[in-house]
Amino acid sequence: MPETSDLSVLIVDPNPSMRGNLHNMLNQAAITKVEYAVNSGTAIRLLTKKPFDIILCEYDLGSGMDGQDGQQLLEDLRHHKLIGLWTIFIMLTSEAIHSKVISAAELTPSDYILKPFTVDVLSGRIARAIERRAVFLPTYQLIDKGDLREAVKSCRAAELQHPRLAADFTRLRAELHLTLGEWKEAEQLYADMLATRPMAWAHLGLARTLFEQQRHEEAQDTLLELVEAYPRFMAAYDLLAQNHEAMGQQLQAKKILEDAVAISPHMVRRLRHLGGIAFDTGDIGAAERAYKQVVTKAKYSEFRDPEDHVNLVKTLVKKGDAPQASGVLRDMERSLRGGANVEACRAISAAMLHELSGNDIAAASELQLAAAALDTARGLSTQLKVGLVQSCLKNNLEQAASDVMMKLVNEADSEVTMEAAVDVFEKAGRHDLAQGMGQQITNQVQELMQDAASKSESGELKGAVFVLRQALRKTPGNLPVLFASVDAILRQLNMLGWEAPLAEQAQHQMQVIRKIDPKHPKLESLKQQYAATQHKYGIAT
Repeated sequence: MPETSDLSVLIVDPNPSMRGNLHNMLNQAAITKVEYAVNSGTAIRLLTKKPFDIILCEYDLGSGMDGQDGQQLLEDLRHHKLIGLWTIFIMLTSEAIHSKVISAAELTPSDYILKPFTVDVLSGRIARAIERRAVFLPTYQLIDKGDLREAVKSCRAAELQHPRLAADFTRLRAELHLTLGEWKEAEQLYADMLATRPMAWAHLGLARTLFEQQRHEEAQDTLLELVEAYPRFMAAYDLLAQNHEAMGQQLQAKKILEDAVAISPHMVRRLRHLGGIAFDTGDIGAAERAYKQVVTKAKYSEFRDPEDHVNLVKTLVKKGDAPQASGVLRDMERSLRGGANVEACRAISAAMLHELSGNDIAAASELQLAAAALDTARGLSTQLKVGLVQSCLKNNLEQAASDVMMKLVNEADSEVTMEAAVDVFEKAGRHDLAQGMGQQITNQVQELMQDAASKSESGELKGAVFVLRQALRKTPGNLPVLFASVDAILRQLNMLGWEAPLAEQAQHQMQVIRKIDPKHPKLESLKQQYAATQHKYGIAT
């Protein structure tokens, strides 16, 4: 067994005797840096303070009053990036639970160990996990630094150096290409793998590349084939539902998610997705069931989201069930910690209840409070904020609606463009406000263009590229901004050196220009400048 004296282990188990037994086994395996967590909340609080090399987690952490199960904990840890790629997470299960967990597993731990087990079994599994981690660690470290291109090269080299793990490195390389938006490269890797070894993950990866290339019918055929072959491969259901949505087939997407929840009922994010689709398709009963499960299952998570309560209140209000909706609002006020997010969600929920009872004055007052709370709120969804804008417009709070929308458009990570913002006001029948919103954003974009030009003239080439990226986010189809952005990127590449990700941005932006106006007289000049820059650095075309 590899050197273990420096390994740190977190045992997550509510049973004191089991914690003691595990500690003794670890000591026998020369592992002495051991700490305990009695439930998911304790584990998360420990992991926010420091990392551990290994997590030994009991699957049955106790439902109901005691908190989450091991699968839900792993979901939170992965989603909120509290454990790194190199963290070894081993799930401990009883025989009765083991088959159920294995059959529906989608958040794959490093290993499962079936209870009861001996110290030799435990030490052997840990040794195997450590050996694997050592091989992958250089690549994981590159990914952690954000150097994905070097990580791709590392995977390619490791495939040759470690033929036993070649398939795993190929899988990681394909996932990196997906992250980089290189659909064709990923597609080829998955297709090559399927030609030699029909692995479920490769089948799913191929479907994902087809989905990202908007080849939805091909993706659907691939996913249906996958679900038929592997009826408990849950990630396939999620992608199939997304694909149906992209094709405008909301009812089919809802049916797929219902099938998935019936097989694997603990994935909170899937339940949220189901609740949203059910609400949008008018199946209020299904939406209510899904959102109630979300609120219940997330109750003991350290990452409770007050939006879950808003969604449930919205569903119950749509149903006309004021007493239940009021109870959900009281639960939010009582059980969630205070803060701007909770205050915004509380006020939005209260406004819906006042609207249901016909108290428009009280509803408008709560909406004003919600709009004010957004100034300090963090992480609330775009959907919730757009819904707040729509509610403000419905209650004649024009200024609040415009203010909230403008803040949303100006958020650094917002996906709301000028076109989308204007559309919200147009659909509300407020053409005057839509024009005003469009003009405000246009003025902002012009100011950003001027700022970029000034930075470029003064030699702040990176600053110019950054400012134009902000302008493009607001107006992605704006030809003057697109041309200015490509020009700024080429200037930076020429003056400061070749950067592959930046060059890819320029290529993508030229493709957008070509789609909008393939015969634009400036396009050919940009292509020639790009080719000249490639030639300057010896980059193959």
